[in-house]
Amino acid sequence: MHAALLPNGKVLFLDKVENYTKLIFANGKHAYASEWDPATRQVAPLRVGTNPFCSGGSFLKDGTLLSIGGNSPLNHIDPTVSDGFRGIRSLHRAVNNGEVNDDSFIELGNLSTSRWYPSAQTLGNGQIFVASGSLNGLDPTKPENNNPTYEFLSATGATITDSEPLDVLVRNQPYYMYPFVHLLPTGDLFIFASKSSELWSPVTKRAVATFPDLPGDYRTYPNTGTSVLLPLSSSARWEPEVMICGGGAYQDVDSPTDPSCGRIAPLAKTPNWEMDAMPEGRSMVDGVLLPDGTIVFLNGCSRGAQGFGLGQNPAHNALLYNPKAKLGKRWTKLAASPIPRLYHSVALLLLDGTVLIAGSNPVEQPVLTRSRANPYVTEFRIEVYTPPYLSGSNARKRPTNVTINTNLLKADRSTFEILTTVPTGATRLTVALYHGGFITHSLHMGQRMIFLDIDGFQAGRVDQNLKVTMPPNRNITPPGPYVIFVLADGIPSIGQFVLVS
Repeated sequence: MHAALLPNGKVLFLDKVENYTKLIFANGKHAYASEWDPATRQVAPLRVGTNPFCSGGSFLKDGTLLSIGGNSPLNHIDPTVSDGFRGIRSLHRAVNNGEVNDDSFIELGNLSTSRWYPSAQTLGNGQIFVASGSLNGLDPTKPENNNPTYEFLSATGATITDSEPLDVLVRNQPYYMYPFVHLLPTGDLFIFASKSSELWSPVTKRAVATFPDLPGDYRTYPNTGTSVLLPLSSSARWEPEVMICGGGAYQDVDSPTDPSCGRIAPLAKTPNWEMDAMPEGRSMVDGVLLPDGTIVFLNGCSRGAQGFGLGQNPAHNALLYNPKAKLGKRWTKLAASPIPRLYHSVALLLLDGTVLIAGSNPVEQPVLTRSRANPYVTEFRIEVYTPPYLSGSNARKRPTNVTINTNLLKADRSTFEILTTVPTGATRLTVALYHGGFITHSLHMGQRMIFLDIDGFQAGRVDQNLKVTMPPNRNITPPGPYVIFVLADGIPSIGQFVLVS
């Protein structure tokens, strides 16, 4: 249900309290979280103290992961796990260190109000912006159940403000939960809920600008599409573009899904949506940034909505989007998986440049056998999607022997060095700095890709000594763990974690 790539290269899987798992502690209690190693395929159980069902998440500057909010306790299943509505849980893993130092999340305290389905974004100053959620997990069409507010956590994950109303969320109930939130290079936030969006200042705590409504159906829960902040670079003057794809009409198993995509430059003089369309309508779709600057869209369905038993017609194909291609030529339909990935599925980029796909839990408690009542069951298999840049012989053309002279980087135009070996005949090198964020419910909170400026590349040489320049400020690269990929003619090296401050 929730996933993140940890700074030790392992994957966190975080679920809800339920009475089924093969991971059981010595006291007989089930594990509701785990840490999976892509290299060894081994998994270790993790303990949670509060119910993280439908939480948000982000990372702190030292690489600590936060799970924020959640749901009520289920004492009939496990009385040792407490109420998670206001929970703030942390899990620390050291950069590039595969050792697991503990098997438990640390409970850091409480949010100022209850939040089920909140979104989170780390800011340039290291604080965490937290917005939206439900007060009680009940019917969102009744405003008294809703929490269309925001608050801030400190750079260490502690609550530092009360909850205050956020107008774009107030106006868009009941489609206000799990809003799309992106930090822009100005330090302002792009916030999107339902069909509406605004530029919001964490400093003045007011809307700086409002944007035209995105044409088409609803885009956020319960008809969630997906949103990505397109890759940033100095060659594009750090100008951000936001893309939102998919969605649906209403919360029902028969809801049509929307193929349309909107793309907007929120800092432009006259921001407007440029419309495009996926090859098919999708709800519950995941957009994953790839190191070559393309985006792969995975998972979801072409009929229905989020909720238990409300998705049908699974979408099996991977869709690849090239943001630099001409309008109308940006989409390619690629490989298909036979496994339905519906409600509570995830996708995330791994260090080797492949994409991990997991989950699909469209039933309240695990169901293992298909039936007329439950045609789509709980899915425990994981898959790895291989993007085109690693297909065929491309995997043998990776840059190798990548050495970074420091894993502590600063967003202040400072430089660092990368030594690497590239294939004979390589004509182009790029360096991508990637943050995968916290993934759940088709949201990739905090996900961003930055292409860094490099000097020293010499075409025709096998051994390269690169001088790499960091971005000018922490609003482009907010503090936290990032992965560096070196790409030779679009083929990525194995990524390495660094910390950016």
